[in-house]
Amino acid sequence: MHRATATLVGICAGTGLALYVGPLSVAIGRRALLEWVHVIAGILLPVPFLVGWCSRRFRADVRRLNRFVPEDWQWLRSPDRRSGRIPVGKFNAGQKLNAAFTLGAILVMLGTGSIMRFANVWPVQLRTGATFVHDWLSVTFLVVICGHLWFAWRDPVARAGMRTGQVPEGWAAIEHGSWLAEVTAAKNQPPATDGRT
Repeated sequence: MHRATATLVGICAGTGLALYVGPLSVAIGRRALLEWVHVIAGILLPVPFLVGWCSRRFRADVRRLNRFVPEDWQWLRSPDRRSGRIPVGKFNAGQKLNAAFTLGAILVMLGTGSIMRFANVWPVQLRTGATFVHDWLSVTFLVVICGHLWFAWRDPVARAGMRTGQVPEGWAAIEHGSWLAEVTAAKNQPPATDGRT
């Protein structure tokens, strides 16, 4: 799901830049094709989330991302948040904020982009507002994506975990101590019985 969303966001960002920056648009040419690729990729952006929703594990992760606990606020305020001193669950507060912003941005961009694409249906004031919001949210989203990539680049273990689904226990103890304790406790529980002896 992460890779599919990243690919679609990359296509939207690349085609959006090509459509928005005049000299780049002229150098590439084929503006109508770029516009359709941009629109189709934008319409497809919610699809990975909807497909992921079919997975029980994904829904469990969404519940985790949707809950701020006291340790998250402490983590945000702490200058040594990556030291392991603050017990963090499966997702730290930064990851939770990034997920919320990304989902919100995708939905707003889809809405404003739809208004821009089907402009004849809407009044001029709404089209103007949609264009303003779409343009400035695109810039903000691009900055957030660059920050996301910078943090990912600095943490090769997290990147490997995204690819393989596994992380070393020592890394998890420092970065996500509460989650490691939860996983360890779940492994050590005896298997459930059906009540028969």
